[in-house]
Amino acid sequence: MISLLTYTKVRTFFASYSISSLDDLHTFSDKMKEYETTGDTMVHKMIMELNDAFITPIEREDMLELTNRLDDVMDGLEQTAFSLEICQITHYDEYMLKFIKAIQESTVEIEKAVDLVFDKKLKDVRKLAIKIKDYESQCDEVYRESLIRLFQEETDAIKIIRKKQVYEDLEEIADNCQSVANTLESIVMKNA
Repeated sequence: MISLLTYTKVRTFFASYSISSLDDLHTFSDKMKEYETTGDTMVHKMIMELNDAFITPIEREDMLELTNRLDDVMDGLEQTAFSLEICQITHYDEYMLKFIKAIQESTVEIEKAVDLVFDKKLKDVRKLAIKIKDYESQCDEVYRESLIRLFQEETDAIKIIRKKQVYEDLEEIADNCQSVANTLESIVMKNA
């Protein structure tokens, strides 16, 4: 499984890194790529360990699915960092900040839920999955609002394209978090 320590590090780094210049963007993007590569290595290691394990805390297929969904979140964070760099966005607008806050909260709930799954405290996982889905719904709303405002107020086509790309990437991360929640609920249903 993607190490939750690494997951925490990535989430914290992504949400708190201060970007104020193009150099900061480059550093941010490089570090996120490094984290994403580490995550890919952990996914490969997890697959190898699943092949060798005699007994697992939950079904092998469920562990693999959960690992892959967590990896999707990591991939989305790295993609967004790359988009920020190529779009040269050195300051988050209010919508980006709302996305980041909701995504950060969602990943906190994901970590708690994964811990509960491996501690076999499955009855408490559903509440956390619902919270994750609520954060995704908040991101849907932020996405709609951001696009409405962007197209109403911005007249520079290049700026529209750049911001829209970042909004889409952030919305995709939220969707990936919801996929983790769906996987967690599936695990609970199978093991209840």
